[in-house]
Amino acid sequence: MSFRLQPAPVARPNRCQLFGPGSNTKLFAKMAASAADVINLDLEDSVAPSDKESARANVIEAIGAHDWGTKVLSVRINGLDTPYWYRDVVDLLEQAGDRLDQIMIPKVGCAADVYAVDALVTAIETAKGRSKAVTFEVIIESAAGLAHVEEIAASSPRLAAMSLGAADFAASMGMQTTGIGGTQDDYYMLAQGGAHHMADPWHWAQAAIVAACRTHGVLPVDGPFGDFSDDEGYRAQSRRSAVLGMVGKWAIHPKQIALANEVFTPSDEKVAEAREILAAMEDAKAAGAGATVYKGRLVDIASIKQAEVVVRQSEMIAGN
Repeated sequence: MSFRLQPAPVARPNRCQLFGPGSNTKLFAKMAASAADVINLDLEDSVAPSDKESARANVIEAIGAHDWGTKVLSVRINGLDTPYWYRDVVDLLEQAGDRLDQIMIPKVGCAADVYAVDALVTAIETAKGRSKAVTFEVIIESAAGLAHVEEIAASSPRLAAMSLGAADFAASMGMQTTGIGGTQDDYYMLAQGGAHHMADPWHWAQAAIVAACRTHGVLPVDGPFGDFSDDEGYRAQSRRSAVLGMVGKWAIHPKQIALANEVFTPSDEKVAEAREILAAMEDAKAAGAGATVYKGRLVDIASIKQAEVVVRQSEMIAGN
């Protein structure tokens, strides 16, 4: 372990982030009543340019008009390469109430992008005397974003979460795919006998994001899965992400909420096993041993840390 310890990320459930366009006010009440942990009201990709101003006004009104419960309430602003983003930030922070928890910054390519939004947010919060500091979530959606992912993860104390935006990322990388997440038909290895072994083209990017996030105390989140008719594909992508260390996934359709919550909530069996490992290690320590055997496999001090992750996550979700 390095002398410089990894900071702990914010302790909050982040299993499912439900997205809805700010231009569709009929969705807001349903989103507020959903089982998603995080609500992302969108001003960016799902809103046409002609609707940007009205969508912004809709979102500002919705922040105070609906009971969002204990959910993290986040708004995705427009990208810094557009003429909309600064007015998104100014109007949100000057006109919306303190119920706004988070601003999602899309298409972040370097730490300076986050700095620019941070400077504006800080000035407005100071001027308006806001009682609660807004947190940030960023989306990695470009080759530059992934190349600078660690500096982005360290860019601001406001930064609470980071997501992978697969579609724009694929376009930036020149990837030959139109799929949003999931396995891709042409990305495979040939096993002996000629059978196709499907690999995960997003794995390396996800792993880089998780490493950067865990180094700097940021929650790593998996992004969208475009085919909302494919429940098993969504589950498979979510399970791979969870094993890599991601804490949750986006839902672009209400039916994906239950799938995300299912995968990113530790099962009773996993929690029970984690508690048994902790108990076995306590017995080993009492006997003066640094390791023991649990169900035929070696467990040691590192196993304690792994088991504690599962138990803490379960307790946090149960206590929310």
